[in-house]
Amino acid sequence: MIYNDIVKPSTFANDAYFQALTADIRKNDPLAWIETESHKPFWVVSKHSDILEIERQHDKFLNTAQSVLQSKKVEKQIEESGQGQLLRTLIHMDDPDHGKFRALTKDWFMPLNLRKFEDRIKVLAKETVDQMGEMGGELDFVNDVAVWFPLRVIMMILGVPPEDEPLMLKLTQELFGAEDLDMQRKALSEEDRMQTIMEFFAYFSAMTEDRRKNPGKDVGSVIANATVDGNRIGELEAMSYYIIIATAGHDTTSSAASGGVQALASVPGELKKITGDPSISNLTVEESIRWVSPVKHFMRYATENYSLRNKEIKAGDALMLLYPSGNRDEDVFQKPQNFIADRKPNRHLAFGFGAHHCLGNILAKLELKFLYEELFSRVKAIELAGDAEIVNSNFVSGLKTLPIRISFK
Repeated sequence: MIYNDIVKPSTFANDAYFQALTADIRKNDPLAWIETESHKPFWVVSKHSDILEIERQHDKFLNTAQSVLQSKKVEKQIEESGQGQLLRTLIHMDDPDHGKFRALTKDWFMPLNLRKFEDRIKVLAKETVDQMGEMGGELDFVNDVAVWFPLRVIMMILGVPPEDEPLMLKLTQELFGAEDLDMQRKALSEEDRMQTIMEFFAYFSAMTEDRRKNPGKDVGSVIANATVDGNRIGELEAMSYYIIIATAGHDTTSSAASGGVQALASVPGELKKITGDPSISNLTVEESIRWVSPVKHFMRYATENYSLRNKEIKAGDALMLLYPSGNRDEDVFQKPQNFIADRKPNRHLAFGFGAHHCLGNILAKLELKFLYEELFSRVKAIELAGDAEIVNSNFVSGLKTLPIRISFK
């Protein structure tokens, strides 16, 4: 096994190889040191317990602006562009800023507030499955179903009108699929691809202006009028806040939904469990999220020397928290390489842990629960109807196609 392959987006697009590689890392060098010509050196944190240990100590292991692995080439291009930090979202922040900015929308994503949207989300789930029934039995679950349902939910909450949903989907795919020929912006250089973020900024700048004049009850209004320490938040932080909600708020949920359906279609016994008892959908949702682990990694940076697995992490060292590996850890999960629709307990790390635990995790699980309940209470059979493909990305990725054949009761 070539551990350096962990830097390649293509490794994450080949699930069989990725799972074999990460299993080998967990077994033989669970805290592997990676040095390549293309990237700065870093540690791979592959074990569930080690990821938890790092995440619990967010004061010793910081996010920084470099919270995602980037090649030396991309880092140089960003530096030479003179544009500085392109985004400053919650995943790029550490305390005290992180806590203050997280608090701006935290209540919005808590169960008490989300209950207001449950009926609307259930209606969207029913409409989605109704549309599946009208497609004639064969469809691409990713492009016909999964990308649209969570997109419509998050845009409803953010306050983006339905006619702008295709634009949001296009820009999201360009942002997360920058290394994928099918997803990337049709551009010749990294500078051109930065235009994706500029388009986001232009869109949300107009939204900000509108929400400041006409505030509503949506998250967009919260961000547009947000203040920290008595001052209105900066343009970079406001635009970044919109973008992280508008992109990660649906793309990761879409990936989990698709990956779960693919796994169920591949294992008839597990599919039978949920079609026979849709009330287990909450467990199947958790298993789908563990199985896919849509966010593949975050980077952390040590502020001091630290000993882990009898190895000395030096102050300033970079660490890759490899969530899909932690979520297949043989020391934590029974039969981790099996999809078990009613797995319990399921202590997956797909939403992170501690101070940086995903803000939208409750909403994501709620959406998937309603979709799965609606779908699997009505479906008679699902089978794969062609080869599925995975997005080339080592940061956020999932299926980009999933041909299925489906019949309803």
